[in-house]
Amino acid sequence: MEENAQKWTDTEVAEIKETILTALESVIDPELGIDIVNLGLIYEVEFEQTGNTVIKMTLTTMGCPLADILTDNIQSALAEIPEVTNVEVKLVWYPAWTTDKMSRYARIALGIR
Repeated sequence: MEENAQKWTDTEVAEIKETILTALESVIDPELGIDIVNLGLIYEVEFEQTGNTVIKMTLTTMGCPLADILTDNIQSALAEIPEVTNVEVKLVWYPAWTTDKMSRYARIALGIR
């Protein structure tokens, strides 16, 4: 098989990305007790044919001391997905995170209207 040949169809890649997002829901922000997906911290999931996966995420504040813990927990959560061969977590600060990015579930859980 050529190196550039596709292993997965676009539909399968979309399904793998959904599996990745579901796994990321198991990563809980220790301060807020809500998962990073519902908090709106995950900005993008890139999944390449090689299995290389890039998670673009932000934090609630720039100096958040939890970056390493969350990164380690993301690595652990995605290690369970056989299609994912490598994980890179990229912290991005734009657009800035606001409570508007939170899901309805997260807002209710934290008492934010």
